[in-house]
Amino acid sequence: MKKLTLALAAALSLSTANAADYVIDSKGAHASINFKIQHLGYSWLTGRFNDFKGTFSYDDAAPSAAKIMVTIDTDSIDSNHAERDKHLKSDDFLNVDDFPEAKFVSTKIADKGNGMMDVMGDFTLHGVTKPITIEAKKIGEGKDPWGGYRAGFMGTTTIALKDYGIDYDLGPASQTVELELHVEGVKQ
Repeated sequence: MKKLTLALAAALSLSTANAADYVIDSKGAHASINFKIQHLGYSWLTGRFNDFKGTFSYDDAAPSAAKIMVTIDTDSIDSNHAERDKHLKSDDFLNVDDFPEAKFVSTKIADKGNGMMDVMGDFTLHGVTKPITIEAKKIGEGKDPWGGYRAGFMGTTTIALKDYGIDYDLGPASQTVELELHVEGVKQ
């Protein structure tokens, strides 16, 4: 039994030892954090966060051992309308003066096969941390033309504004925000 335990421990350490570390390529605009919320139930309001940074570790042979961390500058919200952005940054919504960052830290990855996975983690927004699940898909990985190596993923999740202490009444159709994430990392 002791040999089995040691063999299992060695196998686990090898699987995490092969994970590569990546920096999310937000500076090269090869990553984006987009959002959409219904506007009065008639249409969708879309936008993005322009400034964020993050890292992840990933091994295709052991996707469930991946780790992800992303920090978002909440003041970088961009809905393509300056007055609306000013309101979104105010105390009614993001309160960027008191909460200048949002953050996601993965806690568990469930490999669903065929490049699909559920990424569970803690999401902090507006000073509140809640667990969320991101439905993610690996897009691909390989060498880039500049001598580097990249891996890319996309994911979606939905959050309820009230879960994060944002209680501004936008009407019954506008209680949740859908997040769409596109992540391309450069191997370090």
